[in-house]
Amino acid sequence: MSSPKSLPTLRARGAPLASPDAQRALLRSLPIAREFEDALGGPLRATRIDVMQINVGKLCNQTCRHCHVDAGPDRREVMSRETMQLCLDALARTDIPTVDITGGAPELTPHFRWLVEQVRALGRHVIDRCNLTILETPTHRDLPEFFAENRVEVVCSLPHYARLSTDRQRGDGVHERSIRALRRLNEVGYGDGRSGLRLVLVTNPVGAFLPGAQASLETEWKREMKQRHGVSFDALYTITNMPISRYLEWLESSGNLQRYLDALVAAFNPAAARGVMCRSTISIGWDGTLYDCDFNQMLEMPVHASAPRHVRDFDRGLLEARTIELDRHCFGCTAGAGSSCGGATT
Repeated sequence: MSSPKSLPTLRARGAPLASPDAQRALLRSLPIAREFEDALGGPLRATRIDVMQINVGKLCNQTCRHCHVDAGPDRREVMSRETMQLCLDALARTDIPTVDITGGAPELTPHFRWLVEQVRALGRHVIDRCNLTILETPTHRDLPEFFAENRVEVVCSLPHYARLSTDRQRGDGVHERSIRALRRLNEVGYGDGRSGLRLVLVTNPVGAFLPGAQASLETEWKREMKQRHGVSFDALYTITNMPISRYLEWLESSGNLQRYLDALVAAFNPAAARGVMCRSTISIGWDGTLYDCDFNQMLEMPVHASAPRHVRDFDRGLLEARTIELDRHCFGCTAGAGSSCGGATT
């Protein structure tokens, strides 16, 4: 079975916006009504750590147009088993209940399954952020059974239940492969509401606009996915596209960048800001560097210097007392109903 058609990553093309510094400089060059810190009215601080999010690398079998990681088949940054062990050592010293594994396509990382098994052996909940098409590749076709055996919560990205919108963002044939993968997850018990095998879909707008209301979209998606494709799932998360990396390049090239950033600034919601994921999450990069979130990770903005910056030095007390590093892209998580890896924040 062939893989979805791949586009070159920003890095492979030598595009200026492959540089995190260039991305931040472009956002800072635009006139906006107010800075993020002014909208907040002060610094943003962590409150606790409920989720250890581990980004195991940038290798992926797809090159989606909106990807904030600039992941793709040409990327070679993947977490070593030694760094995974440092994550496990840090986890074992705490009672952090959830480990959220992301990428790239995290399943392509050589020691992915070992990491999942070790986290489960520590009695923690595991989330895998899956692009679905990886389940259709020959060496990963048994992943639904592996996930079920290890009680992994599977959070799957799918821009839309309609083929055209999904393929426009993710590549020709991605929708068809994704639906096949979802049916196979259903076959082993995911999304039936009884097995405890939780299946979540994640949608992001296919264009320069904010997502619709999560609750009403979930009702619509559950109806359409069942009627059109015979697929069941437990929940739908809506996520705002972050103006960084490949989505930033698209915004600039299509003439939508200023209007989109203005829309994010105008839609700032203090209630959404109180629930942003960086306040209760620690993000770990493929090389063990610590970040406030996956977006800061891709912009190479590590945690505040007052906190440890590598997982080998993990100190939960210092990290839970840290001040969050901010920049203009943070308006993406606080617009409207808010946006996080768990969907809307209000």
